[in-house]
Amino acid sequence: MTKEVFPRVARIGADPDDDDDIRLKKSLLVLCAFLFVLAGAAWGLMYILYGEPLAGMIPLSYAFISLLSIFHFGLTRRFHFFRFSQLLLILLLPFFLMMALGGFVNGSAVILWALICPLGALLFDEPAHAPRWFLAFASLVVLSGFLQPHVDFANNLSPALVLFFFVINLIGVSSIVFLMVFYFVGQKNRFQEKSEALLLNILPKEIVDILKNEPRTIADHYDGASILFADLVNFTPLSETMTPTELVELLNEVFSYFDSLTEKYGLEKIKTIGDCYMVASGVPKPRADHAQALIRMALEMREYVNRNEFQGRKLAFRIGINSGPVVAGVIGRKKFIYDLWGDAVNTASRMESHGQEGIIQITRDTYDLIRNDFVCEPHGTVNVKGKGAMEIWFVTRPRVIPV
Repeated sequence: MTKEVFPRVARIGADPDDDDDIRLKKSLLVLCAFLFVLAGAAWGLMYILYGEPLAGMIPLSYAFISLLSIFHFGLTRRFHFFRFSQLLLILLLPFFLMMALGGFVNGSAVILWALICPLGALLFDEPAHAPRWFLAFASLVVLSGFLQPHVDFANNLSPALVLFFFVINLIGVSSIVFLMVFYFVGQKNRFQEKSEALLLNILPKEIVDILKNEPRTIADHYDGASILFADLVNFTPLSETMTPTELVELLNEVFSYFDSLTEKYGLEKIKTIGDCYMVASGVPKPRADHAQALIRMALEMREYVNRNEFQGRKLAFRIGINSGPVVAGVIGRKKFIYDLWGDAVNTASRMESHGQEGIIQITRDTYDLIRNDFVCEPHGTVNVKGKGAMEIWFVTRPRVIPV
């Protein structure tokens, strides 16, 4: 039941346009406001029961006004007014209650409840506003000290009851402060984990760690890396026979599987450009077997596409791979991307564009790295723009090593 009630209560005053931070502040303040209403009602009834009707009416009045404030917030969504009214109520209530009970000691340190106001301001309001609320709290404490000689009278509570209220006031304040901070920190951590997961879907973990700790330009040179481009054959005529939703679902199905292969082989997806998929090996974490790992992924990509149909259609990809030095880094301030540059990248792209359907085409630079691990068929040369004639090989299968 608690799991059902809490989320409903937390959604009071929610707005679809709220960001995560505002949504968290609203939900936490609403939940705390209900806790304060319950505490106010409980304290008020106890004071009335023990012969202090005036003192009892103060927390009961607070509970009633606070409840009206919650309903008003639910109808108007005026968060600034709701926040101000709640902080002001929790600041003034303990002061008036303490005066009605006869000062600090006779009031069982009930003014401690007002400390929740500046602490709450840190959670619900702008941090810059919290010192003002703390100053208001400190001023009330000082004022209480000046007024103490004038309000020092015995109330109807026995010494045992005064001690009892001391205990429950300390427990009540500390419990609510703990629950506020516990809930806030828990939700903050959850939001941070979601943000971190989204960031890791965009950038490599090593790059994320650098960006969080070092405000510098990310640009690194790698002496050895391998790059793969895979492009869907006859994509344009295919797209003309499909609805936009069908087309996106088809690409998502294929590329999601490719994504799983990058995780399997410890590679780095760089980006998708329309129907083209780009992945790299050896960046941002260098590895000696960068070419072998990428070839294994390419073979599994081809096998997956060959053995499956996608929305009733057979697909084919051209796959091109090259190896060599690259520069890798992050560009942009918004929607940034981890990208690669260099002749090795351009040549890998040319291997794909000059490739054939269902073929994994590689350069000599890659062939020299994998020739002992995979069976490759030489296929002469292709004329590459800016490079001239280049030798190419087709990768067919892993090489079986005799036992």
